[in-house]
Amino acid sequence: MRRLARRQFPGRPHAFAAVAVAGVLTLAGCGGSDSDGSGSSSGGKTDLSVGSAYMPQPVSDMAAGFFVISNKGGAADRLTSVSSDAADRVTVHETVDGTMQEVDALDIPARGSLVLESGGNHLMFEQLTRQPKQGQKVSVELRFAHSDPVTVEIPVKPATYTPKHGH
Repeated sequence: MRRLARRQFPGRPHAFAAVAVAGVLTLAGCGGSDSDGSGSSSGGKTDLSVGSAYMPQPVSDMAAGFFVISNKGGAADRLTSVSSDAADRVTVHETVDGTMQEVDALDIPARGSLVLESGGNHLMFEQLTRQPKQGQKVSVELRFAHSDPVTVEIPVKPATYTPKHGH
């Protein structure tokens, strides 16, 4: 899997600490809402769907988001950007050797999935415009290299939420 331009964020100890706390308190996986993408399952097209979405209730002005993008189609795609009215900026990250790194895009293989989970690929909601509370939902728009955008309603879980099923 090829990834684009990585940027490290070693100078953000408070942000990393908030993410680390959320990561320790949450495990991969989870219950959540499903939303269908576009395309069809035939040959060289994508067929995206999003499930197992959740956000641990934020404890600072940052939050993390987790879900699985499944692609039943015969063509690969890439998650290229994310936006939400709940934050001034939503970035896509991966964790490599214990270091969180922002990436420009993440691959979604044909007939495969992209898992966003604690300790791995994930979203970071930076400079929250509101503090989402347990039981609420945060709307995000996912944009892709080839597929139409997909809007997902991510349920806010307790900060100590542990998914019943792993990804």
